[in-house]
Amino acid sequence: MPDETPSPDTGPASPAARLRARYGGDTPLLPPPAWSAVVEAQLRHRSVRAYLPDPVPDDVLTTLVAAAQSAATSGNLQLWSVVAVRDADRRARLAALAGGQRHIEQAPLLLVWLADLARARTIAAERTGETAGADYLESTIVAFVDAALAAQNAALAAESLGLGTVYIGALRNRPAEVAEELGLPPHVVAVFGLVVGRPDPVHTTPVKPRLPQEVVLHRERYSADGTAEQLTGYDRLLTEFYADEGLAGSWAERVAARFGSVEGLHGRHLLREALQERGFPLR
Repeated sequence: MPDETPSPDTGPASPAARLRARYGGDTPLLPPPAWSAVVEAQLRHRSVRAYLPDPVPDDVLTTLVAAAQSAATSGNLQLWSVVAVRDADRRARLAALAGGQRHIEQAPLLLVWLADLARARTIAAERTGETAGADYLESTIVAFVDAALAAQNAALAAESLGLGTVYIGALRNRPAEVAEELGLPPHVVAVFGLVVGRPDPVHTTPVKPRLPQEVVLHRERYSADGTAEQLTGYDRLLTEFYADEGLAGSWAERVAARFGSVEGLHGRHLLREALQERGFPLR
């Protein structure tokens, strides 16, 4: 198979080409990876923000939820749920709550993934008369992790079926209003959304390079030694990537904007209070 660089479509490419796309063309090639169709799909992942109006059929939705439910879940507690939003008006309202992201309105399906302690609390109350174990940070973390694992399984399944996806973390900007829009009961909160639909072929999306493995892979013990040069090189690579996409700034500037001030959180600095109001005490 030729060692070509893959195009923004989902066609086949060599393992070396997929690695080059994931880490950037100037990154030294890693050793040839172990390979499978699943790894191929994972490495070609990209966020899609332009969609055709074609609906996502019910049989596909069933498959996505089955894939989600096949993800690992702590203790088989299954502390998550998902709301499938197809109604155009509701998607428009949720898009407004998420900062006006047009692709939420454009795509035919928005899956809102929920940390759901309501179901478990009901069972615990019926069986023991107590729900104290649900009132600790551990339970909230498990619910958020469960939702994330399930959603990633669904995203990979969607992309394997030729669909595009993009996560919507901005639903956490206005958690109370999102809960009202979706009719969420106490002890349930939206973790993020996942837009699903047929990508618009006119607006292709390249694979966004990730940090070099030397930065994120630690062997035996954590060490940041020697990463400064790697980070500088990555920042330069992403600056070029963003420029090609018509975006200004660098990766480091985006990190600084997010963590350098409260404003960068876009309302999520109030998330603890919002979670407590939703019935997540976080002891």
